[in-house]
Amino acid sequence: MQTTLKTPVTFDGFGLHSGRKARMVVRPAVAEHGIWFKRVDIEVGDTLVPARWDAAERTPLCTRIVNRAGVSVSTIEHVMAGLAGCGIHNALIEIDGPEVPILDGSAAPFVKAFLERGLRSLNAPVRAIEVTRTVSVETPNGWARLEPARTPSMEFHIDFEDAAIGAQTKSLTLTNGAFVRELCDSRTFCRLSDVEAMQAQGLALGGTYENAVVVDGDRVLSPGGLRHADEAVRHKMLDALGDLALAGAPILGHYTGVRAGHSMTNMLLEALFTTDGAYRMGMCDPVTRSYLPGAGVALAEMPAVA
Repeated sequence: MQTTLKTPVTFDGFGLHSGRKARMVVRPAVAEHGIWFKRVDIEVGDTLVPARWDAAERTPLCTRIVNRAGVSVSTIEHVMAGLAGCGIHNALIEIDGPEVPILDGSAAPFVKAFLERGLRSLNAPVRAIEVTRTVSVETPNGWARLEPARTPSMEFHIDFEDAAIGAQTKSLTLTNGAFVRELCDSRTFCRLSDVEAMQAQGLALGGTYENAVVVDGDRVLSPGGLRHADEAVRHKMLDALGDLALAGAPILGHYTGVRAGHSMTNMLLEALFTTDGAYRMGMCDPVTRSYLPGAGVALAEMPAVA
């Protein structure tokens, strides 16, 4: 069955790019509601923004959604990954500004709070998007692909000049709480050489060594170093799961990303939904439901950092 949270949960912090203080409340919602954001700092007009692929703008450094009135919410990928990874299908997310708080730069604080609150089953079946035909997109920098598979799974490859990151590849079947155990605590990362350029563009104004992994050549500058030797590629997979969640339902298929980012994953979802015969939507029987990312999730499996 579809799920929602048992009770609301509040997050306070700062936006990674805006540097603005932000409060966000994730509230339970009824069946078939889906995931919506509500800008509570705006008093007039349409303040509801759908967490949906066709509401996303193609921005390179975060995922930003905007409604027809021009109201937007940005950097939603980590909380979306947390919701998807915990198997939460319905929620109303109230936020008092334009950007989700970055917290520690991963999805772990969201996941921990969701699992501590607990989930409630709703009187409606879960539907999943089954990939029935391979679709792919490509840019000069990389490519991404979705292909048929019985279970949700992902493979990602990155390659950076900085030796602290270098070339990394990871594959993962996203079942039985794998997202919670393997990916949710991996933080966003950047190169020191990129920080000044981003800040000159009005980005990364809320970034610190505590909410992002900053590397310089072969050095990791953030206190405590890495949480995983391949934390960078794990975080890219976390981002991809959050961006794929904008499909509006769990995806049964295999995602491959090679130097892919937010815009490319959004392009891939557009290709999926506009290609004849590329997918079908179906009710989940108990066996299929057991394959979805939220099935088998347990708070005891949370990484210690959360």
